[in-house]
Parts: sequence; C-alpha cells; structure tokens
Amino acid sequence: MDLSKATPENAEYMVEQIKTRLRMATGAAIKSTHFNEDMYEDLKDIYDMVMSKERFSISEIEAIVSELGKLRKA
Repeated sequence: MDLSKATPENAEYMVEQIKTRLRMATGAAIKSTHFNEDMYEDLKDIYDMVMSKERFSISEIEAIVSELGKLRKA
C-alpha cells in the first residue's frame, strides 16, 4: 500500500492500524472520516511512530490519542 498519497482509503487504513496496534478500547470514537486531507501528513507521522514501536506505556497511548483528537475535524 502506497501511503504517500493522501486518499480516504489510506487514512482509513492508517487509523485502523493505529487502533489495532494500541489495542484501543474506545477505537470506535476515532474514525478515518474525522480527518481531512490537510491533516494527512500529521496522521501519517503518528502512524509511522506507532508502527515503529513494539510497546506503549499508558501515558504514551494517552498522548497519541490526544494528538489524534487534536487532528479531528471541527
């Protein structure tokens, strides 16, 4: 999958992978439709960081979820 292109499908894939990797209990609260194309690079940065780590502390998960929340469309 070529994630360098800002497409709705790529955003959906990255959001689902982030939720899976973080084992988010509240994953339904975060959907790819919450993010617009202007935020794609920021979403990709979060995705790359999440995928590069094996484990996350509770505070890291909270920080990641907080960042995702800041990116959500108003």
